[in-house]
Amino acid sequence: MKADVLEKELLSKNINPTAMRLLVLKFFKQQHKAVTLGDIEAGFDQSDRVTLYRTVKTFESKGLIHSITSNNVTQYALCNSDCNEKKHRDTHVHFVCRNCGQTICLTQVLIPDVEVPAAGFVVDDVEMVFKGVCADCEL
Repeated sequence: MKADVLEKELLSKNINPTAMRLLVLKFFKQQHKAVTLGDIEAGFDQSDRVTLYRTVKTFESKGLIHSITSNNVTQYALCNSDCNEKKHRDTHVHFVCRNCGQTICLTQVLIPDVEVPAAGFVVDDVEMVFKGVCADCEL
């Protein structure tokens, strides 16, 4: 992926396009599953762990990536293009493989709207995780 395209994407999310941020965004674009901070660190031999962590947190706060927590492990994946720093719109299901642990966004499966009692309830986040065996492990 070309650097100017990545730079425009970062700028569209009000993220200053530093060299590290461009590399991390390119890394995310190459993934087909959610990744942990450890996965990201492994992809960057000569990088500073704190810089990577801050980059991931910036991306998440600006609506570029979203986090998925399952079994006390947090993973990250790219957001839909209409997410922003005020509202994440990634209301889709995630699939977690019980064998290999990979998490896959099932963007075609939307989480249904659920009514909560009006008085005193404010929903600000919804997560739905399916667990089973992925196609790679099923073989």
